Amino acid sequence: MCRPEFSLMKFTAIAAALLLGLAAAGEAAAADIEVVNPFMRAAPMAGGTGVAFMTINNHGGADRLVAAESDISKAVELHTHVKDGDIYRMRKVESLAVAEHGTVELKPGGDHVMFIGLNAAVKEGRTVPVTLVFEKAGKVAVQVPVLAPGAMTPGAMAPGGMAPGGMAPGGGMPGGMMHHGHK
Repeated sequence: MCRPEFSLMKFTAIAAALLLGLAAAGEAAAADIEVVNPFMRAAPMAGGTGVAFMTINNHGGADRLVAAESDISKAVELHTHVKDGDIYRMRKVESLAVAEHGTVELKPGGDHVMFIGLNAAVKEGRTVPVTLVFEKAGKVAVQVPVLAPGAMTPGAMAPGGMAPGGMAPGGGMPGGMMHHGHK
């Protein structure tokens, strides 16, 4: 017959070992996610919107980016572009797939992190803390530098005839790009 205090000690030790293993698995998954070249443009007014771009490299198993968090705005959403005739419209998405050993580019004219209802102007030279939330890897903290509106962006030139900085030649948005889907 088992003594009650021995069973409780054994149970506690097993539970602690399992929790430690789960925590280590989460840390390993987060370590598989690498974020490079993050940036956002300066936003001159409180109450407006801001956009962050970056490249996500996954050195592990398939995952999904399910959210982004930051205290710089009232809401933070994941967005993509959808072609509607000759116009590209931005739409909220619930998640972005990150393939096993794959790369996802959040870039002008494509997927991005959208800040809605900025609490204050976001000034050039500042660094904005953003937390990316992955289905398996959990939370990954990213420091996003704020660039001047016309500054060269990190990384290569975006497709679709966009000049560095995500603007079409001449300074306009390519393809009549419009942002919709939120109030």
